[in-house]
Amino acid sequence: MLRTVKGVVRSIVLLLLIGGIGLIGYVVVRDRPQDVPWTELDLTQPVGMFTGRKIAALGSDPAKCRALLDRAGVEYAVRSPRGEGQCLADDSLIPEAGGATAIRFRPASLATSCPVVTGLALWEWQVLQPAARKHFGESVASIGHFGSYSCRRMYGGSDGPWSEHATADAIDIASFTLEGGKKISVLDDWNDGNAQEQAFLREVRDGACDLFATVLSPDYNAAHANHFHLDQADRGTTGFRVCR
Repeated sequence: MLRTVKGVVRSIVLLLLIGGIGLIGYVVVRDRPQDVPWTELDLTQPVGMFTGRKIAALGSDPAKCRALLDRAGVEYAVRSPRGEGQCLADDSLIPEAGGATAIRFRPASLATSCPVVTGLALWEWQVLQPAARKHFGESVASIGHFGSYSCRRMYGGSDGPWSEHATADAIDIASFTLEGGKKISVLDDWNDGNAQEQAFLREVRDGACDLFATVLSPDYNAAHANHFHLDQADRGTTGFRVCR
């Protein structure tokens, strides 16, 4: 009889635990879908645990990626395909200021992949502008960059893995210019800028890590002393991400 009662108690406790876990899961999916891997990406939501992975996965579905940008009011022009083979960039967009995004890119000829454009839009909304207003009391007007598409392998060698730049799935960010004209440079201000400039650069680097598959800064090596490398390498189910 005692064993039967203990068994019933264990069953009740187990059911309560399962029910509690299920309730927590329901609340998370309802209130924080961006923290769940299987929910659809919504650019109007705050950045969550799986936002970056969902953006990187858009590389396999250009139509879905562009539809997300359209719904969010991000303006862009479509760039014709470039290259061939390992250096084929066939999903490049030219981000345009206006609509939901205000930041301009210098040079204005930037053409990069749809997942990179998506990450840049969220970076502007969720990271860059809040950080700029916090540290300088004004917004970012433009971003200086070293380009996106470049048919090359990683580390500058003749063999080894292809760079994400080879398919325009990366961008190198060099500087930020505020509305009042002040320029914050990765090269000049990462280590030698004033406290506000250094704090801003580190804050926007850290925020990029939630939105891009790979983020490399001057903390990584000397080759990145003058820029942030941001890319959307889709590493599949491993979810491997780099933030340095």
